[in-house]
Amino acid sequence: MNTVVRPETQDSELEALREFGEISHGTARHLKFMRQEAIFSDGVLPVRVKVLAAVLWSVSARCEPCIRFYIQKAHELGATREEIGEMLAIASTMGGCVGETWAVKAWSAVRDNLPEAACCET
Repeated sequence: MNTVVRPETQDSELEALREFGEISHGTARHLKFMRQEAIFSDGVLPVRVKVLAAVLWSVSARCEPCIRFYIQKAHELGATREEIGEMLAIASTMGGCVGETWAVKAWSAVRDNLPEAACCET
């Protein structure tokens, strides 16, 4: 079942994430640090490639806010529509029908040239 994430729902979820960060003694802060180290810094792989990998993982995890966020970040880092399309083809191939459904959702994010997206960055 595909659900649409309404902005008010997303805002509520982000508020819950902030609260969770407080009650969990900074778990969210530590995850953000790990994302910064693992994804948003160059290593053997450049950041752009790592963010494209995060797009692939987001499709696999069926996390719509993550898909939107990492598609936007990939675009900001200079990933072309063709590169994003190839990554989504991998998601579709590896995920079968379900992978294709979520890859198409991700492609919609590319096609619609999304405004600011939020996921995991509180």
